[in-house]
Amino acid sequence: MNIFSFGVHFTDEESCRLHFKEQRDKEGVVCHRCGSIDHYWLKNKWSYQCKSCKARMSLRSGTIMESSKLSFMSWYKTIFLLSTTKKGFSSKEIQRQLGLKRYEPVWAMVHKLRKAMGQRDDRYTLEGMIEMDEGYFTIEASQNDHQTQKAGRGSKTKSNVMVLAESTVLEDIKTGKVERHCRYFKAKVLDNHEAGQTSNMLKSAIADEHIIIFSDQSTSYVDIADYVELHITEKSSEKTTKETLKWVHIAISNAKRNFVGTYHKIKKKYLQLYLNEFVYKLNRRYFGDKLFDRLVIASITASGH
Repeated sequence: MNIFSFGVHFTDEESCRLHFKEQRDKEGVVCHRCGSIDHYWLKNKWSYQCKSCKARMSLRSGTIMESSKLSFMSWYKTIFLLSTTKKGFSSKEIQRQLGLKRYEPVWAMVHKLRKAMGQRDDRYTLEGMIEMDEGYFTIEASQNDHQTQKAGRGSKTKSNVMVLAESTVLEDIKTGKVERHCRYFKAKVLDNHEAGQTSNMLKSAIADEHIIIFSDQSTSYVDIADYVELHITEKSSEKTTKETLKWVHIAISNAKRNFVGTYHKIKKKYLQLYLNEFVYKLNRRYFGDKLFDRLVIASITASGH
C-alpha cells in the first residue's frame, strides 16, 4: 500500500475501525470468559457480545491494541510507516510523523507491533537445508556492567544473535553453476555461548529432524547432530562466509547496517524486538502492498501481554 491509497482508504477514525473490525471478523473472535466463538456485534457500543455467556469485548480487546489510548488512526498510520519501508522508522520519527506530544505511548505502540511480528514468525518453522551462524550486534552497555562504569555513560558492547537461513542449492542446467537460494530466516538473541541454548533455539525453529544444517566449527554446535539428520561443518574462512553461509551473513550484515542507520541506541532487552521487525519484513520481502494488511492481521492475532 502506498501513501496515496492509504489516504483514500483511511480518511478518518471510523474507516480505520471498520477495516480493523472486518479483519478481526475474518480471523474470528473468541470469548475471553467461556471460549465461545459465536458473538453479536453491538454497533452502538463498538463491542462484541458473546451469545453463550453474554460477556462483552471491545473491538480492541484481546489484540495488541488493548488498553492503548491511542486512536485507531494513529495505529494504522504507524502500521503503514513500518510496512512501507525496508529500513523502518525510529519511535521518535514516528512520533514526529503522527504529530503527537508524548513519546512514551508511541514507543510502547511500536514495540507492541514488533512483538506481534515476532509472535507471527514464531508460528512458522524452517525446513530442508539451513545455514546457521552467529552475529555480534552493537548494543548499549548496561549501567550495572563494570566496564560501563569505567568507560562512562553511552558505552557500547556486543550481543550474540543466532541467525538461521533456509537455503536451497540450485544448479544452472546450462552452465552447471551452483548457487544457494534463500527463502526464510530466523534470528534469536542468545544469553551465552553454551551449546544447550543454541540447541534449544534450533529445535524451536525447525519443522522436524529431517534437516541438514550447515555451520562453522564452533564448539557451541557440538550436539546439533543429535537433533537433525545431518550436520555439515566447515572451518571459518572467507570461502565459508561467501558460499556455504552466504545468506546468513548477508542477513547479519544488512541487519547491522539497518540498525546503525535508523536507531540511535539499542538496549539488549529490546534487541529481539528490533530483530523481529527486520526478520518479519525480510521473510515477506515479496509481499509488496499486501504487507500492510498482513501486519494488521498480526496485530489482531498476537497477544498484547
